[in-house]
Formats: sequence, C-alpha cells, structure tokens
Amino acid sequence: MAPSPADRPLDLVVFGATSFVGRLLCARLVERHGSDGDLRWAMAGRSAERLREVADHVGADVEHLVADAADDAAMADLVARTRVVASTVGPYALHGSPLVAAAAEAGTDYCDLTGEPQWVRRMIDAHQGTAEASGARLVPSCGFDSIPSDLGVWFTQQQASEALGAPCTRISMRVRSLRGGASGGTLASMLNVVEEASADRDLRALLADPYALAPAGDREGVAQPEVRLPRHDATSGQWVAPFVMAGINTKVVLRSHALLGHPWGRDFTYDEAMATGTGPLGVAKASGVAAGMAAGMGALAVGPVRRLLGRRVLPAPGTGPSPEAQEAGAFDLRFFGETATGRTIRTRVAGDRDPGYGSTARMLAEAAAALVGLDRDDVGGGFLTPATALGDDLVARLRAHAGLTFEVLT
Repeated sequence: MAPSPADRPLDLVVFGATSFVGRLLCARLVERHGSDGDLRWAMAGRSAERLREVADHVGADVEHLVADAADDAAMADLVARTRVVASTVGPYALHGSPLVAAAAEAGTDYCDLTGEPQWVRRMIDAHQGTAEASGARLVPSCGFDSIPSDLGVWFTQQQASEALGAPCTRISMRVRSLRGGASGGTLASMLNVVEEASADRDLRALLADPYALAPAGDREGVAQPEVRLPRHDATSGQWVAPFVMAGINTKVVLRSHALLGHPWGRDFTYDEAMATGTGPLGVAKASGVAAGMAAGMGALAVGPVRRLLGRRVLPAPGTGPSPEAQEAGAFDLRFFGETATGRTIRTRVAGDRDPGYGSTARMLAEAAAALVGLDRDDVGGGFLTPATALGDDLVARLRAHAGLTFEVLT
C-alpha cells in the first residue's frame, strides 16, 4: 500500500520529462521554483541518459526516476513517491493508461495535457470509483486544451453572477487570434484518435456527443450549438469557421457544469468557433478555414494517407519550434455570455506565448503546483476539470505567473 500523500518525499513528479513539452515544463519549474525551493519535484522518464541531458540543459538539480509507461509496477512505484504527477506522455490512449490507473489506486493527484476525449471517457468509466475511494484528484486537459475554455467560462460566469445578478445561460467562445503551431505530440494524438474512430462507429458517436465526458447518468441534455460550416455570427458580428479544438473543449466545459451541479441551468449552451472578420475578406477566410479542416480530416480518414502523413509529413513527437517562435506566438479568445433575461457580458482570455508550447507548459506548471496546494478537505477524489478542481486559485496563478489575461470587456 502506498504511503499517505502527506508522508511522501516528493510534491511533484514530471513524467515524460524528456518530451518536447516535458522539457519546457521542467525549465519552467526551475524558473518558478528552483531545484531545492518550495516545491520538492523530480523528473521521470524511461531513459536515464536522456533525463540527465534534459536536466543539464534546463539546470534542474533534482532527482531522476527511471520508469517505463507500459510497466504497471514501475508506475505504482512512481506514484507512491509523490503527491502529484504531471504527465506529458502522449498519445495518452497509447501510453497513459497505466499511470492513471496507478494514481487512482494510490490516491495520487494527477494532471496532463490530453486532448483525446475517447481516452478520458475510458479512464473515467474505469477508475472514477477507485479515485473517489482513494481521494486521488485526476485532472486531464490542463494545457491549451482545455484550460482557456474551461476557466474562461468559469471566469465569465463568476463575473456575470456578480455584475448581472445571474449566470449566463448561453456562452459562445470566439477565437479572435491564434499564432503558433501544434506540437508533434499533439498531432500524434490526433492521428491516433482518427485511427481509433475509423474502425469504431460507437467511438465516432462518442466524439460527436458534447456530453460524452459528463458524469455517468448525466450524459444527456439540451441540444448544443455547433459551428460546422462558415456562417455569419450574430454573437460576434463576424464570419466564423469551425475551431479544431471545440470537440474536446466543449466536452470539458459541459463536464464542469455537471460536476458543479448545473448552476447555470439545465438549458445552458456553449459553443466555440474561429472568428475570421467581416465583409468579403471575413467570408473568404471562414471558407478557407472550413475547407482546410474538411480536406485535412478527409485525408486523415484514409488509412494509407494517414500513415504516410504520420511517417513523412507531420512533425514527429518530441519536436517543436524554437524559443523565439514560442515567444512570438499568442492567443486571444473572446467569450460572449447572455443571461436568461437577455443581459450580456463579454470577457477575454489571452496568452502571451505560443499556445501549443510556451503557454501550455506554463499552464501545466501552474495546474500541477495548484494541485500540490489543494486541500483534500476542500475537493474530494475523482476525475475533475481545471475549473472544478482549481477554479479561482488557478485563474490567479495563471494571471500572476503564466502570462495569461482574464478580463471583462463589457
């Protein structure tokens, strides 16, 4: 049996420290907490040599734990040494399940960067009861998918309740700008999702279900809006196109709503889209984004093409942009909320780094640190979301330390 979390020698283990985002996460932890400061942390991965290389590169004088993601016993030993584990080992559907099972059993808190809803659903169904019993707080999707969306809705609802006297029954998120590319690991995860869905009709239905990640017994509700084609948007006054991350983000937001007890009403709706501007140029951009997404997904649906892209064209896992490119990236999201009586609020969530790398590493660093400080008497075990586990504390940390902005515009 694992020792009580309070008696463990480490606060945090970064599992997958030698991945591209894992290296960024370790560098951020050195910058924020040092090697022997307020946070007792360690690096973990399957190669001792690569762990040493990363540690030397980022200046991390911390313990190294060698463990293979496929080794159940190694995962059990790893989680027994720490209060929290942050995983960057994707695709999570291929490499992440033993660690989640071990954390749920040992009462170890957990966070990751997954954007794979089919895997999160499997983990919830398999380990929710175990995590509730052990007290483990398991918080998937603590990167660009889905912290800005989940906490953006949380922040908007907090502000609406205070300023308007009631929460919003409808919120729409519009991506105003987005500079930065997807990591090799993110693309590998997307390829694996398509690979699984291509042979499984039930999985395709799950991916299309906005309530797929809601708690068991609460996986239905009002019809949710969805932007599938370019159209003029009355909410933002612009032309809009589909947003590639809406599929995971909307599911996380609706899980938060269900876990909170539906405080925004059983008729609450949420959707996401890319805003492309007004006039003929806005139409052209929206049409181009939608056509590009349709063509890309169509190509990925063809097995030989998908495998060729994975081998020869798309960035390999472990690769990513230069530090200069990361700093040049940014994102700007706008949330349009409306109450049942028609009163409106508009908020903004923005980040000052590339969303897939620099910002994501900072978000995960703050989520992990927030989990370390989370009182077990305040939040019980189970699969949670960034909003339901960490809420206002994480908003404050992201504002202070991760370059994120949360503000009311109108």
